[in-house]
Amino acid sequence: MKKNRTTHFMAGIMIILFVGVFLVLTGRFLYIQATGEVNDVSLQEWAEEKRTTSFTLESERGKIYDKNGMTLAYDMPVYRLYAIVQEAYSTNLDNPQHVVDPEETAEKIAPIIEADEGEILERLESGMKNDAFQVEFGNEGRELSQQQKEDIEALELPGINLEKESIRYYPNGMFASHIIGFARESETEDGVAGGITGVVGMEDEMEELLSGKNGKISYQRDKYNKKLLDPKEVITMPEDGDDVYLTIDQKIQTLLEDTLTEVNEIYNPERITAVVMNPKSGEILAMSNRPSYNPNDPSDVENWYNDVISTPVEPGSSVKMFTWAAAIEEGVYSGEETFESGSYTVNERIQPINDHNQGEGWGSISYNEGFRRSSNVAAAKLLWEKIGADTYLEYLEAFDLDQPTGIDLPGEVPGQILYNWPLEKITTSFGQGSTMTPIQQMKAATAIANGGKMFQPYVIQRVVDSSTGETLEEKKPNVVGEPISKETSEKVLKLLESVVNGENGTGKMYQLDDYTVGGKTGTAQIPNPDPGSGPYLTGRENYIFSFLGMAPMDDPKLMMYVSVKQPELDETESGSAPVSFIFNNVMENSLHYLNIEPDKEQQDKVRQMEIPKLVGADAASVEDSLKELGLTVTVMGKGNVVTANVSEGDAILPGDHIMLVANEPEMPDISGWSRREVLQLTELLELKTETFGHGFVATQNISEGTPIKKGDYLGVEFVSPHDTEETESVEDEGEEAEE
Repeated sequence: MKKNRTTHFMAGIMIILFVGVFLVLTGRFLYIQATGEVNDVSLQEWAEEKRTTSFTLESERGKIYDKNGMTLAYDMPVYRLYAIVQEAYSTNLDNPQHVVDPEETAEKIAPIIEADEGEILERLESGMKNDAFQVEFGNEGRELSQQQKEDIEALELPGINLEKESIRYYPNGMFASHIIGFARESETEDGVAGGITGVVGMEDEMEELLSGKNGKISYQRDKYNKKLLDPKEVITMPEDGDDVYLTIDQKIQTLLEDTLTEVNEIYNPERITAVVMNPKSGEILAMSNRPSYNPNDPSDVENWYNDVISTPVEPGSSVKMFTWAAAIEEGVYSGEETFESGSYTVNERIQPINDHNQGEGWGSISYNEGFRRSSNVAAAKLLWEKIGADTYLEYLEAFDLDQPTGIDLPGEVPGQILYNWPLEKITTSFGQGSTMTPIQQMKAATAIANGGKMFQPYVIQRVVDSSTGETLEEKKPNVVGEPISKETSEKVLKLLESVVNGENGTGKMYQLDDYTVGGKTGTAQIPNPDPGSGPYLTGRENYIFSFLGMAPMDDPKLMMYVSVKQPELDETESGSAPVSFIFNNVMENSLHYLNIEPDKEQQDKVRQMEIPKLVGADAASVEDSLKELGLTVTVMGKGNVVTANVSEGDAILPGDHIMLVANEPEMPDISGWSRREVLQLTELLELKTETFGHGFVATQNISEGTPIKKGDYLGVEFVSPHDTEETESVEDEGEEAEE
């Protein structure tokens, strides 16, 4: 009886608990049904979130142009390959949307993307086995060209898809790379692509303006990622980045690049640095260094530094122009006054100062002749006995040689004026001890070239809204000082001219055919990495040979600095040989290109010639007349000229390649052409182009004489002369071994 009561009691308790749980659950379900919320989470919002997918609409990064509108950097469309491998994705098996035959797919895809067929097949079968939705193909399946995309689409393989992406592309390759820099795809912390971001150079400096703002698209879809009938699509449009125009002139920069490459191959120096400036404004028209790099493939960079602005060195004798300017401005200079050259001893505690010919000197000479001969003794005596060390320091500071120039490029590192001890003060007057960058010297020299007014150098011409074409910001010439008077600048200009054209001048190698040049040579010593072996390296090649010059001397329109470090010279060559080769080629041709009137009587009729009217003229006749002038001419087609790479009235530079397109054009033999020439050709013919390698054309996929039309695909392989020489050397060695 007692047992029954206990049993009934426990049963009652269980019924009560059951009823309680039932009521709670029922109440909860009724609440959810009434409110549509679970734990304060809206079921409707949760469902919409699960059904909604979103994608980034990438903005287009702003372009970089030269001052005349030549494109130097832009976003180039490429394609990423992926495959849908989940059979459930195909709602209609008569028209499958997934990979049906992995063996056939791998066999046909592999040669197009230059991948291993076995690896592709393994990826496809692994995805199918693991019930993956889609698979990708690694690096081989990324950055595919337009031609590869079209070839893949022509196969009509089910399940194979391509998604458009962008990479940053530099059409001129190794062109002003230390100015432009490069940008590449960045990654977020979770490894997801974060868009194209500037790394170095102008791409980094102007990142905020170039990058733009990404947009977004979102819509509701089913589990196979297909849009619902009512997708509730929301689109936020991207804002493209602004365009940046540089002061760089493409023709002058190309001339500089080609010349530096030639000197680099001939003399194999440790470093080459060169910069061309308009001294009337401070605009940088060209700037380059060797070693350099191709921003399209920055994986193997020997020199990240823009040596023009980031590598201070002892300037050598080029600094003497500022020493003489200080003496003239102070009123303590008498050019015809004589001094005893060779060696100069201030007192017993300071080591003697010797002239560069082992202290032999040239006897008693004037200070004007001392400047022409680049006498260290003359500079030392001017500083110590005429100007005064404290006053000279004030001039160095007035020329801003103790601080950065403020050029609008990242990574500027100024030199340092060593001026603590008497010997340091004296050696600074002729360019030893203290250090300066080339751009610091160029900035200071604008005061001499421009009547005493000193301009700040700059490389950004303007910033333009890429959507509207509106100029948002434009740089103007900026006078940042006036360290000397107009009268002093005129006197220093005459001294600089005498270095090149006067008797016993050290700069005779820098004379031009059509323009008078003035400038100052420099031979800077290189600090010894092993101080125990002496403070400086020894040997005739262990110097930095330089020249800072300007022309024409009645009113300088261009100024140029060139330095070559440790060139491999022939026994009969001086250090000025590679420097003058660069300066003379670039300066002469640039002045003609800019239509600067020659101030010498001797003139070259080719340089003076202007292009006549070409369009509509007989192509064969035009070809003959241009070839008579010694120009290189390529004609494509027959009959009248339809278009050309030059226009009526253009000035011709020596070495320019004239391309004429006539009716029914055919492909020319482009073996040995430069990248610039190939790009001009493809622009004229409106071809789709893809290039491989660097250097000069070795192979082309369209044979000579093949009829061509707009939109044809041209693939070109470039090989550098260095690679060709190595190949020939290996072949020669093989032949010798066989013999």
